[in-house]
Amino acid sequence: QVQLVESGGGTVQPGGSLRLSCASSGDTLNAYAVGWFRQAPGKEREVVCGISSTGKTSYPDSVKGRFTISRDDSINTVYLQMNSLKSEDTGIYYCAAVIPDLLGFIPTHPADYDYWGQGARVTVSS
Repeated sequence: QVQLVESGGGTVQPGGSLRLSCASSGDTLNAYAVGWFRQAPGKEREVVCGISSTGKTSYPDSVKGRFTISRDDSINTVYLQMNSLKSEDTGIYYCAAVIPDLLGFIPTHPADYDYWGQGARVTVSS
């Protein structure tokens, strides 16, 4: 099992940057796929990006070119670098982890993940 803790949230102006961290305790993360999700008020939780245990990444079009996910398995941490932030990026950001059945697979649906952090609030506002 892993316990996930997000950090790095805050308030930033449009066009600004933030970096979120997802630190794991318990099992090492190297066998896990890790995803970042966000949830805006009144909306469903949506995938932001994911990284496989092999380092492969995936992004939806809404964040492609602006967000970067990376992992440092030596310290059991996954990062989300967010640049060129927009007001529609506002929400609570969650990291999640799972050991997928298929090596290198990155699930995109929240129900596919077994472990979740408590969330970090990101507000993009002028």
